[in-house]
Amino acid sequence: MQRQQIGFLYLNIGHFLDHLVMLIFATVAAVRLTQDWGLSYAELVPYATPGFIAFGAGAIVAGWIADRWSREGMIAIFFFGIGASSIFAGFADTPLEMALCLTLIGAFAAIYHPVGLSLVVQGRERTGMPLAVNGVYGNLGVACAALLTGFLIDAAGWRSAFFVPGVVSLALGCGYLWQLRAERLEILAAPAANRPASAPSEATISRQTLVVVFAIIFFTTALGGLIFQSTTFALPRIFAERLTGLADSATSVGAWAFVVFALAAVAQLVVGYLVDRHSIRFVFAAVALLQAILFAIMTRLDGIAALVVAAGFMFVVFGQIPINDVLVGRLAKSHWRSRAYALRYVVTFSVMASAVPLIGWVHGRWGFSRLFEILAFAAALIFVAVLLLPSAARYARARRVT
Repeated sequence: MQRQQIGFLYLNIGHFLDHLVMLIFATVAAVRLTQDWGLSYAELVPYATPGFIAFGAGAIVAGWIADRWSREGMIAIFFFGIGASSIFAGFADTPLEMALCLTLIGAFAAIYHPVGLSLVVQGRERTGMPLAVNGVYGNLGVACAALLTGFLIDAAGWRSAFFVPGVVSLALGCGYLWQLRAERLEILAAPAANRPASAPSEATISRQTLVVVFAIIFFTTALGGLIFQSTTFALPRIFAERLTGLADSATSVGAWAFVVFALAAVAQLVVGYLVDRHSIRFVFAAVALLQAILFAIMTRLDGIAALVVAAGFMFVVFGQIPINDVLVGRLAKSHWRSRAYALRYVVTFSVMASAVPLIGWVHGRWGFSRLFEILAFAAALIFVAVLLLPSAARYARARRVT
């Protein structure tokens, strides 16, 4: 049991690093490279697009390999891959070199979601809280990307913001390999009667219901990916523009972003608890409706009011994350679960990749007010789609071994 808990901790830290490393460039571009490389924010943002494309497209390959080879082995590759790629990014001297390094980061970062989440839910009866705890680590990675990057930029230059997480990830990869070796030796040494029992057979649902529920999952996933990427990527710039008098340095921008993201991380624990005990459709609809309302309110705000409402919409944006993961984990059978998560995250990250140039385009022409109008409309569409979930979706929240 202790070994399993340590393995779960590695998976959680991996989720933290996955999001942190993917968002370092967002803060670096917003507060430093516009000066160092003489490019505007709108001109720099597109160089992150290939990385997010790789982040999405690579999930299918990672899920397929994990289901056929080893999920644990793929997580080890993840740690070493993003570590080395992040260090390479710290040596970039031109926007093109940075784009190549970000693409490499995205390719290795793509491993985590289809593989890591499959390991999180593997053998568990109730999956809401484990996924929520894991999601909190991911959200804290988002939060610390702005905080850590801002601090390192002010203290040691923007290159250190890539070097430090890279070295940490390489060290974690070594520790994870040691953990896997210890787990295998422990299992082999244990008496047969004390070894983990195989999971009971899984219940089945109709193909038609499966198709309908997955169609809604993928539709809401696409719009949720647009919302999540737009808010997390743009928040440092939003705060730099709108928190007049509150954010006047890279560190202060990062600190306020960290506060908002850290508060929002709690939402996953709340939602994880609720979906284990109540109707997923009701919880999902409430989250989507609150998103639409708060984005609409945010369009004209600045100062303290903008900070408060930003904390509110990030809370419900992060709260949506575990819901689709719970549905996928409970509907997909173990032997193809990594591929099911891969499809879910291909949709998410493909949309996230398109969101990056959208942010630059919308901001360059109309500012962030128009972006919030677009996000409010997307959240409203999610709300309508969730209402169409069939009653069979109640099955997905029934207690069952996954």
